[in-house]
Amino acid sequence: MTVKNHSKICLIISAAIMVIALIMTLTGNGINMGIDFEGGLSMEYNLKAAGVKGDIEAILGDLGVTSTVTYQGANEDQAIIRIKDVMQDDIQKMQADFETALKEKYPDAESVGDVNYVGPVAGATLVKNAIVSVLLAAGLMLIYIAIRFDFNSGVAAVFGLLHDVLIMLSFMVIFRSFIQMNSPFIAAALTIVGYSINNTIVIFDRIRENARRMPSAPREEVTNISIKESLGRTICTTATTLITIVALCILGVASIREFALPIIIGILSGVYSANMINGYVWAFLEEKRRGRKKAKA
Repeated sequence: MTVKNHSKICLIISAAIMVIALIMTLTGNGINMGIDFEGGLSMEYNLKAAGVKGDIEAILGDLGVTSTVTYQGANEDQAIIRIKDVMQDDIQKMQADFETALKEKYPDAESVGDVNYVGPVAGATLVKNAIVSVLLAAGLMLIYIAIRFDFNSGVAAVFGLLHDVLIMLSFMVIFRSFIQMNSPFIAAALTIVGYSINNTIVIFDRIRENARRMPSAPREEVTNISIKESLGRTICTTATTLITIVALCILGVASIREFALPIIIGILSGVYSANMINGYVWAFLEEKRRGRKKAKA
């Protein structure tokens, strides 16, 4: 199989996805933030009977509350209720009124676990910490790769890393009707940062060996050969990882899907950038460096 440089086309595709997400965000259809980020209330109830979808929403609607309800369990008899627009002082009264109305339809229903309330300040802090975590990870990886390989490799790897995170965020916008962004997304983003950089390092290791063996060859050719030599390993590791994560996404509860779906997107984006973009960014930077060196000579 011959590997060719399609990095420009790939970057155009990635840019188009990001532009679509940006337009959706600017028109008021951005990421569907969960209560972990925007603040709100989370409650869980065991209905002790198969739930009829719409019952709980109707009860809360009568109370003047807008909510998101997800069902889980073998008979979908457990309901997770998330309410964004509620003040902390109103929680006890609202919960008491809701449980009174709920028991009229489901007499054996009972609260499961704790009632979790996240204030808007805590949500804003979580967003800030998430951004700082990703930027800190990117900075430390730049330093590590620059030391292990070279500075241009570090720049190319971090470029790919940020590309993968932005693609994840873009698809969170595009899939806003199917998934909310809550704290599991932070874990997913940091997981993908590590997974993506691992794929890139494997390819860059091959690039370094081939660059030493072919010192005068065009850097793009070196990249093509290195990607081809690493392709089998990339396919095997990606396929085995995806089988597990896709199973979790399909069979898992809502909170698991909030983690698994971004992971799937990130894994696919990481393989895409590692094989189609990052190495060619390095090749471009290296050819520029060679050109400056020749000009000085």
